[in-house]
Amino acid sequence: MTTPETGDNTAWVLEPILEVPQVIAAVMLTRDGLVTGYTDALSQPSAERVAAITSTVQGACRTAAAAFADAERAVVRQVVIESDLGYVLIVPTDHGTCVAAYGNADVRLDLLAHRVHSQVARLGEKAMAAVPRGADDAGPA
Repeated sequence: MTTPETGDNTAWVLEPILEVPQVIAAVMLTRDGLVTGYTDALSQPSAERVAAITSTVQGACRTAAAAFADAERAVVRQVVIESDLGYVLIVPTDHGTCVAAYGNADVRLDLLAHRVHSQVARLGEKAMAAVPRGADDAGPA
């Protein structure tokens, strides 16, 4: 598991996704396309390219969903790309990050989706449990 110099450990998010049979790689990124962690099957340049493309795909899907619904905006819950090579599953979180995973053509998409959504939920729980900045300097009691 590789994490850029942020000091964050994303292995606890990505490693369980790799336990799904036929899953090849996973990336965690910010919604604006910056890599925060990636699995060993990807090189850093590949992970950065995947993150940039994933960010663009999410934006296009939000725009398309809103356009079809004749709405100003839409919240995308997941994006699934099916190709002859396999599946890409992209799941945004509620706090500005995203998890994307790739499984070959034999992956069970239902298992992959369940695992990625579970890990995204765990990310949300961890974000909600984090102590807000300045909470410990609330001033005199």
